[in-house]
Amino acid sequence: MMIQDFWHRFLVEKRLPQDNTYFDCFHFELTEKWAEELLRLVLCDQKKATASSLYAYEKENLRLPEVGDFSIVTNWAGEPKCVIRTSKVRILPFREMTYDICKLEGEDDTLASWQRGHQRFFTEEGKELGYEFTEDLPVVFEEFEVVYKEA
Repeated sequence: MMIQDFWHRFLVEKRLPQDNTYFDCFHFELTEKWAEELLRLVLCDQKKATASSLYAYEKENLRLPEVGDFSIVTNWAGEPKCVIRTSKVRILPFREMTYDICKLEGEDDTLASWQRGHQRFFTEEGKELGYEFTEDLPVVFEEFEVVYKEA
């Protein structure tokens, strides 16, 4: 019920219709350490985007995020910490990522660092979901803004 209560408080504070729904409720990453670190970056307004594999959406039969979608970001334990709104979505091959794009994730100081970390992530995710990482991997790059958080 904690998620629904959080969502309700968001709707009330923003004076949005009570029948609004959120697109997703999630934590970042596959490990507690990274989930908590990326949440910290979001909450301090350093992380303004996230990158996902298009294959993950397809394998799990999920719709892609759309501009205007609201999502709830939680910590590793599943406690809601903020609401984000999608501001831009683009799909491009891993090899076409530039530093101007990936720096919006707020995680890396160079393109090479971003590529290493995300290649590692997509390789691990691919093992779980049954795809193989290549430089042509379609990346769903979602930009967002934090629109609600509680003290």
